[in-house]
Amino acid sequence: MGFIPIKFIDLIDIFLVASLLYGAYRAMRGTSAPYIMVGIFVIYLVWILVKTFNLVLFSTILGQIISVGVLAILIIFQPEIRHFLQVIGRQRGRFEWLSRIFNLRARKSENDIDLKPIVVACQEMGEQKVGALIIIRQLNDLGVVEESGISIDAKVSTALLENIFFKNAPLHDGGVVIHGNRVVAAKCVLPSTQQEVPKSYGMRHRAALGMSEVSDAIVIAVSEETGGISLAHDSVIKRNIEPQRLEVAIRALMRKNDRRREEQES
Repeated sequence: MGFIPIKFIDLIDIFLVASLLYGAYRAMRGTSAPYIMVGIFVIYLVWILVKTFNLVLFSTILGQIISVGVLAILIIFQPEIRHFLQVIGRQRGRFEWLSRIFNLRARKSENDIDLKPIVVACQEMGEQKVGALIIIRQLNDLGVVEESGISIDAKVSTALLENIFFKNAPLHDGGVVIHGNRVVAAKCVLPSTQQEVPKSYGMRHRAALGMSEVSDAIVIAVSEETGGISLAHDSVIKRNIEPQRLEVAIRALMRKNDRRREEQES
C-alpha cells in the first residue's frame, strides 16, 4: 500500500483550514465557547454510536438535533463569530492597494488633532472621579459605533467633554467618538473584550479594551471609582497613566499607527 499522494493545492488547503481554526480559537479564547464545542462533539459521537447499535428512536431524536446543528451553532456562537469577523475587518490596512483602487483611503492625516482639551478634561474628570470613555478614531471606520450613539458634530473642548460625562447628564453613559478636532458622537455602545481580564476591571475598561481589539482606535478610560486614567490600543490596556504623560502616550500610539500604515503600503 503506497502513501496517499499530497499535492501542492492540498498543502494550501491544509494551511487555510489551520488558519481558520486558529482564528476561531482566538475568537473563542476566554469564553465558554470551547465547552459548548465539546458538548456538540459528544452529542455527535453518541449519535454515531447509537446508529451503530441501531437504536432507531434515540437515533432519530439525535439526528433531528444534529440536522439543525448549523443554525444552532450560528445562534450560540453569534458573539464569537461577530468578533472573529471584526478582527478580519480590522486588517483593512493590509489591503490598502484595494482601497486606493476604490478611492477609499483617507485623504488627510488622522493625527491632526489638538490633544490638550482631551488631556485637561481627563485630568479634571479623574480628580473629580467622573467616569469617561473617549475613542480617538484613526484609520478604521467606526460608523457602526457612531450610529449606536447620538450624533453631535461639535468642536472638541474641555468643557464639552466634561459636560457630556457629567454624572447626571443624559449622554454620560457610553463612549464619545472623536475624529480630528470634532466630537462626532456620544453615548456610543462599544463591544466588550473577549479576553480574560482581572475582576477589578469595570465595564468602561472592558469596553475600552474591546474597542481596541476590533479597531485601530485609541481609547481613553477614566475610572469613576479611582479616578485613574487608562489607555487602550491594539488589544492592550495600560492603566494608571499620569495625566502629564497622557498626551505623550497618545502621540506615541499615533506614530505607531503611522509606521504600521507605511509598512503595509510599502
